[in-house]
Amino acid sequence: MNIQLRFFASVREALGTSQESVTLPDTVATVGDVRAWLRERGGVWAEALAEGRALRMACNQQMTDAGTRISEGCEIAFFPPVTGG
Repeated sequence: MNIQLRFFASVREALGTSQESVTLPDTVATVGDVRAWLRERGGVWAEALAEGRALRMACNQQMTDAGTRISEGCEIAFFPPVTGG
C-alpha cells in the first residue's frame, strides 16, 4: 500500500523532512502501525515518534487515533499537540 506522510512543527524539524511517499508492508494497517513502522527506522525517527511522546495524528486531514485503519493513497500527518501560527 502506498501512502503520503506529512510532518509538522517540531516533528518536521526533528526528522528534517516535511513529507514523504512510502510503500508500506502488508502488516501495517492502522495509523498506529504506521507510527510504529516509522520508529523502526531508529535514531531521530524513534525519538520523534516515540510511544510515550504526545503527538497528534490525522488521516486525510481528519484528527484520528492510533486505531484508525488506513487505505491506499491516504495521507497520514504527525504533529505536536500545540502548533504555533
